[in-house]
Amino acid sequence: MGAMNELIDISAVARLRARLGVVATSAFPALAGISAAQLAPLALRERSDLVTVALLADLPDGYTAPAAIIRSALADPSFEGWGIWPVTEAVATLAIASPGAADFDDGLALLAELTPRLTAEFAIRRFLAADLDRALPTILGWTTAPDPHVRRLASEGTRPFLPWAVRVAAVTARPDAAVPILDALRRDDSDYVRRSVANHLNDLARQNAGLVVDIAERWLGDADERSAWVVRHGLRTLVKRGDPGALALLGFTPTAVTVSPLELDATAVELPGSLGFSFAVTNESADVARIAVDYAVHYLKSNGTTSDKVFKLASATIAPGETVRFAKRHTFRQMTTRVHHAGLHMIEAQVNGARSGAAAFVLG
Repeated sequence: MGAMNELIDISAVARLRARLGVVATSAFPALAGISAAQLAPLALRERSDLVTVALLADLPDGYTAPAAIIRSALADPSFEGWGIWPVTEAVATLAIASPGAADFDDGLALLAELTPRLTAEFAIRRFLAADLDRALPTILGWTTAPDPHVRRLASEGTRPFLPWAVRVAAVTARPDAAVPILDALRRDDSDYVRRSVANHLNDLARQNAGLVVDIAERWLGDADERSAWVVRHGLRTLVKRGDPGALALLGFTPTAVTVSPLELDATAVELPGSLGFSFAVTNESADVARIAVDYAVHYLKSNGTTSDKVFKLASATIAPGETVRFAKRHTFRQMTTRVHHAGLHMIEAQVNGARSGAAAFVLG
């Protein structure tokens, strides 16, 4: 994450100040006062927040004049990059606080203008929190925008569990509120947009599996190749959880299979390192079996308990009486998103949501 923090460094602040200063004929003293030493200990979001506060101090009062300055800056194609993030946050702050009824809507419009320069997916959530019902019709209108960045903003900005973003209580309380947006974008021409729709669907699965299965079933009723991919990718968490509805929609039905004990290529792994394992699946039924094959790693936590994470391995079709062997090598290394702790871990196979064949190993 350290390298990502540097996306908003002192040079990015200087570029932002220079580009805004050209159109505003202002020195932007608060921005000028930010030092490298101030930024150094801060994470990326904290850096954006610091720059946002300075930007708000330097911009004129109200909403209309700052919006005009920002739109003038947008005339320069070089007005782009991570310095745009605090600009979008400033727009949200000013538009939501403005007593002018039209400024809320214009603030949303300005975010749509800014998002091709750097995504406005974080700032838009401030509008959702302030007035979801007012924001959604405008956002739904973006689904027909010619720019794929704007169309993606409609889906990505309304995700219930958008990474790095604040949770919006109004969105999580009404998980179906953004479904018309997803309906409009599931066949989008852009893979960039469709991937966002799939991730949004996967987010919804965390809190309302039934809703997601219903949406997926409806989409598969008249699916083309694009929306079929969105469904498969959007159901990935439910498949890993062994959700019967999701498995059935994708053709993975309950079947009589046996899974052999896991075979590990080592009983101990040193960090950083990897562990190879394999197991066999036999179709014991008289019918062809279509199976989703995954595996779960039970990671040791600092408090001595474990938490499991399921990983995709393969999909397969197995003839009656046939045995198929699956093999994988799993890598262990320290990451910002997962800290490994030395001690006993477990790994087990999962076929169509059912787990079996657990094996233990020591990570050191």
